[in-house]
Amino acid sequence: MSDSTVSRVSVAKTYKLYVGGKFPRSESGRVYPVTDSAGKFLANAAHASRKDLREAVVAARKAIPGWSSATAYNRGQVLYRVAEVLEGRRAQFIAEVAASEGRSAPLAESLVDAAIDRWVWYAGWTDKIASVLGAANPVAGPYFSFTVPEPTGVVGVLAPQESSLLGLVSVLAPVLATGSTAVVVSSADRPLPAITLSEVLATSDVPGGVANILTGRAAELGPWLASHGDVNALDPTGATPDERIQLAREAAGTVKRVLTVPDTEPDWTAEPDLSRIRRYVEAKTVWHPMGV
Repeated sequence: MSDSTVSRVSVAKTYKLYVGGKFPRSESGRVYPVTDSAGKFLANAAHASRKDLREAVVAARKAIPGWSSATAYNRGQVLYRVAEVLEGRRAQFIAEVAASEGRSAPLAESLVDAAIDRWVWYAGWTDKIASVLGAANPVAGPYFSFTVPEPTGVVGVLAPQESSLLGLVSVLAPVLATGSTAVVVSSADRPLPAITLSEVLATSDVPGGVANILTGRAAELGPWLASHGDVNALDPTGATPDERIQLAREAAGTVKRVLTVPDTEPDWTAEPDLSRIRRYVEAKTVWHPMGV
């Protein structure tokens, strides 16, 4: 048989979820096809279910004590290691962003570089949060009064639908920098950069459960995330404006914080600021008698 008559059947990649530092299949067994901006098939992604989301929340809650009690310097070093691994897989991220978002190679390269720089920026803030957001309060009496920022806890994140990597990094990194843990629902139609990011997290120093990444539909998983009693805050960026109203109603039952986000997806290339870090800390004020 000549080479010209031989055809090869390509093996389609089927990706898994990232929960608790491991890569389980969806318990439902559901997958959905992922295509590039031109409609060409790229891979299959796991379609996370409600049970998958519950498992991710359990993993995130279990990881809270170790991650939040680690020194700020240590968290910064761990997050900086993630940036190092991101840099090592830069070429893969560029290819995936270009395919997923229909970007030119130079533009995809600039977006990936911005995402890596953004991760480094938040890593550098970990040991400065207490100094900037904390305070020694003046009081009229023989007391010390201190305000200390503390992590919110488990944060549910509906990742941006359009910006598959830079937007994802912009909503995930500040959560981890504060000492909180995250359950992320990635962009439904552009999940490949999020999947590769989960592989980066698994091969860096981030403890299992600190960041959990699910692929699926925000419209399906968002309400369950909003109503879950063990989730302390919700970032609904990846939901539509109408869906955010319903998510706020669902979250009211457990009195969780729901972040206010603009109706249109923001410009993720804009310079970051402390606003996202402020969203994921609670101010704890302590009074202590002098001389005791």
